[in-house]
Amino acid sequence: MVETRGITKSFGSLQVLKGINLSIREKEIVAIVGPSGVGKTTLLQIIGTLDRPQSGQLTVNGIDPFRLNEKGRAAFRNRHIGFVFQFHHLLPEFTALENVMIPHLIKSRNYHAAEKKSSELLHYLRLSDRMFHKPSELSGGEKQRVAVARALINSPTVILADEPSGSLDSKNKDELHDLFFKLRKEMGQTFVIVTHDEQLASLADRIIHMKDGLITV
Repeated sequence: MVETRGITKSFGSLQVLKGINLSIREKEIVAIVGPSGVGKTTLLQIIGTLDRPQSGQLTVNGIDPFRLNEKGRAAFRNRHIGFVFQFHHLLPEFTALENVMIPHLIKSRNYHAAEKKSSELLHYLRLSDRMFHKPSELSGGEKQRVAVARALINSPTVILADEPSGSLDSKNKDELHDLFFKLRKEMGQTFVIVTHDEQLASLADRIIHMKDGLITV
């Protein structure tokens, strides 16, 4: 479903990725682990089409997004990729409901459909009583669940999560980890997770180890 072949990436004279071959299957939860600076986040950004590789190929559901123009690639990303970051990146001036609605509005511009689906997702994630609150009024765990709802709103092919539990306390961390597996079971969602959290990595279907810009296992 997600395939990378010979992906390389350099920043100046520093080669960060040195030929990454990776296959992610549908409904799989994959953890990418390794020391800081080995290229994990760079790889995730390339899979998410936020950055371009120097060489190599990425396909998602058989489509190479880097063959699309910038507008087409943005539309592809909106439709196929969901993102969950360590720091939720919610827009502070909007409510939880509005933050979740934004990707759907970009996709369809149908306000009522976006509002309905966003409300359903927030209810599913136990945030019905928080949907009209702004991020400053939410706890850390609530903000991250809103971010998960935002990632899910367009029913993406894959959710890419970069240290998603890194800023959470133990209770909220455990709840977030459980949520990922619930979403896989009940929605058939696929996850690629960059993490330093050994507990989360141990729960994944597969652990990908990276070192010095290469996959080692």
